[in-house]
Amino acid sequence: MPDADHPEFPAFHVIHDASRRDRLPDLATRKDRLATLRRMVVENRDDIARTIDADFGGRPRHETELLEIVPLLNALRHSARHLKRWMRDQRRHVAWPFQPGAAWVRHEPLGVVGIISPWNYPLFLALGPLVDVLAAGNRAMIKPSELTPGFSDLLQRLIARYFAADLVTVETGGVEVAQAFSALPFDHLIFTGSTEVGRKVMQAAAANLTPVTLELGGKSPAVVAPDYPLDKAARSIVLGKFTNAGQTCIAPDYVLVPEGQAEALAHALIARIEAAYPAGARKDYANIVTARHRSRLVAALDEAQAAGATLLRPAGDYGDRLPPTLVIGAPEDSLLLSEEIFGPILPLVSYRSLDEALAFINSRSRPLALYAFTNDRQARATILDGAISGGVTLNGTLLHVAQDDLPFGGVGDSGIGAYHGRAGFRRMSHARAVYKPGLFNAFEALGPPFGKLADLTIRILGR
Repeated sequence: MPDADHPEFPAFHVIHDASRRDRLPDLATRKDRLATLRRMVVENRDDIARTIDADFGGRPRHETELLEIVPLLNALRHSARHLKRWMRDQRRHVAWPFQPGAAWVRHEPLGVVGIISPWNYPLFLALGPLVDVLAAGNRAMIKPSELTPGFSDLLQRLIARYFAADLVTVETGGVEVAQAFSALPFDHLIFTGSTEVGRKVMQAAAANLTPVTLELGGKSPAVVAPDYPLDKAARSIVLGKFTNAGQTCIAPDYVLVPEGQAEALAHALIARIEAAYPAGARKDYANIVTARHRSRLVAALDEAQAAGATLLRPAGDYGDRLPPTLVIGAPEDSLLLSEEIFGPILPLVSYRSLDEALAFINSRSRPLALYAFTNDRQARATILDGAISGGVTLNGTLLHVAQDDLPFGGVGDSGIGAYHGRAGFRRMSHARAVYKPGLFNAFEALGPPFGKLADLTIRILGR
């Protein structure tokens, strides 16, 4: 039993027992829990924004509001509005040999769901999954990142204040705590983070046969087709890439641009960066979360420059923050084109045809997002058909993740499973099959001793 096996997490035993004792919370209870989560965020949004700003050493309040608080409140509103319909039993067809009868699917809570969240969007990526967990009638334990310690401590205090200890808890700590957390026998485990760590989480979960949802990353490409205006593409790419200083799992990781247009696109990007951050970095531009992450990015730039790449930066004083940097001519085997960047660095890669661009994408691991800039219907179809990704925004960036009625998730190295809205409700539920025979159960008449009716049935149904 879990009580004996995991004494280091006493909260797990409490939540686990409660999930078995009170297995099927009704609609009113679930909506009340969602309302409590909403109230917690609204009543503490100032503390949340200040704490995240402090953890980053500088992150704009507007980014925290627009990219974390607002999407979370929208997700809560969407789930509360549609939850009654999602919870209804779904009637299913009954084949004629089993008539009369009825078949349906019940979406029931899984039980206890673990959530391991990252540092880059510490609020939304901890509580966004919790919306789906609570909507589906589950209980949860959350392990936030140790790289945003102030927010992790705040989240632990807020959850303890607003939720019962047998419903939701937060476990803080470093890597050792995260490793032990991922080994708990959850009924489901959600992890958001790097592909490398995701493999370890999945391995730990496998020992308990715990199903996982992995939201990872990868090198998400932006493809600018020959027909698309470069200035329009630049506006969208700058927003998607340099928001949160590029520390976004679905940020464009590199741009594929038609041959001969790389410099023109670079100038358009620089102009847009300078318009977006006219006074430099301190007001509207986030910091890199730790010195270690910054050192990794600087080393990748040094490697590319030493190999002959051209680095372009906007004018303006960015102080001690790593400025937005464009890279033209980075070698294909460089860190910038082989590893996820996760920072304000954007390589531009030229292509001679869309087929060549798609071959470049497909030579790498499957990305979490893909961005296609084109008004040509055939070019759009060629890109969508030619490369797979977790999700897509056309003629823009990031926006598919903000659609509450679209599933969000990766494929291959960029993740397993999807959530958000109805997809999240179903991911966090057990689809339980139910069949009820009618007054006359014809199939039972086929049982032993077998005779002519069984032979006739085999001849008819076995064709």
